[in-house]
Amino acid sequence: MELLKIENKIYEVRRQKIMLDFDLAEMYEVENRALKQAVKRNLDRFPSDFMFQLTKTEWHELITNCDNLPGGVKFSPATPCIY
Repeated sequence: MELLKIENKIYEVRRQKIMLDFDLAEMYEVENRALKQAVKRNLDRFPSDFMFQLTKTEWHELITNCDNLPGGVKFSPATPCIY
C-alpha cells in the first residue's frame, strides 16, 4: 500500500494517532472479522494500550469530520482502534 494511502487512514482521536480495524484489515488483505479474531486470540502479544474502543460520540465525530471513510461503515462497540 502506498505511503500516501496509509497516511490518509490515520486519524486523531483522544490526542492519539490511530488506524481503524477495517483499514488495517484492508492493508493486510484479510477480512475485518479475521483480523479481530486474530487479535482476540493473541491479546497477550499486544500492550494494554495498543487498542481501544471508540464511543458512539467519537465515532460520529470521526465520520462527520473524515470524508475518506468507506461508505457504509457502521459503528460497532466491538471495533478496536489500533494505534
